Amino acid sequence: MEFSEVVRRRKMVRSYTSDPVDPEVLDKILHNATRAPSAGFSQGWAFLVLDTPEDVRRYWEATAPSVKAGDNPDAWLTGMMQAPVIVIPCSSKAAYLDRYAEPDKGWTDRDEAHWPMPFWHMDTAMATMLILQTVVDEGLGALYFGIPPEADAAVRLAFGVPDTFDPIGAVTIGHPASGGAKGSPTRRQRVPLGDVVHRGRW
Repeated sequence: MEFSEVVRRRKMVRSYTSDPVDPEVLDKILHNATRAPSAGFSQGWAFLVLDTPEDVRRYWEATAPSVKAGDNPDAWLTGMMQAPVIVIPCSSKAAYLDRYAEPDKGWTDRDEAHWPMPFWHMDTAMATMLILQTVVDEGLGALYFGIPPEADAAVRLAFGVPDTFDPIGAVTIGHPASGGAKGSPTRRQRVPLGDVVHRGRW
C-alpha cells in the first residue's frame, strides 16, 4: 500500500471480529514502532503486549468497573473487548534523564528542568503512531485510547509494570468488524488545512 493511502485510511476502529492477529504481523508492527525517532537515541519506550484471551480480559477487568462487576458493557466496550490484542506503550523518563547526563550530551545532572517538553512521552507517542500506520498497512484496525487515571495502579499491578515506566495509553488491534460505537469524525468536520497551517507568521 502506498504511504499516502496508509495515511488516508488510518482511522480509529472501535469494533473487531474475534479472528486472531497473525503473530508474525504483530511482531512486524512492534518492530516498526522501534523505528520511531527519539531524543539522543534514548529509546525510552517499552511495549506491553497482551495477546491471549486471559490477558486481554484482565486488562478490561483492571480498567472497566462494569467488566469486573460482571455487568453488561456499553456499546463502545462491547466492540472493543473483541480485539484479540492490546498493546500498552510505556515511556521511561529515567532513560532520558540518564542519557542526557552522559558525557556526549553535556549535562552534568539529571534535572528534569532541562526538558521544557516531556520528550519521553512524545517519542513514545511517535512510536505509537507507527503502530497505527503499520496496522493499516497490514489490513487490520486499531484504536489508541487513554487508560483511566484511576486504573493506572491496577494496570501496573496486574501486569507488573515497573515504576520506571509510565503507560501513555493503550492500543487495541484486530480485524475490523461492522458496527460498533461511532467516533467523533461522524459528528465533527475535519478542520480545513488553511485554518491550521500558518506560513511565516501566525
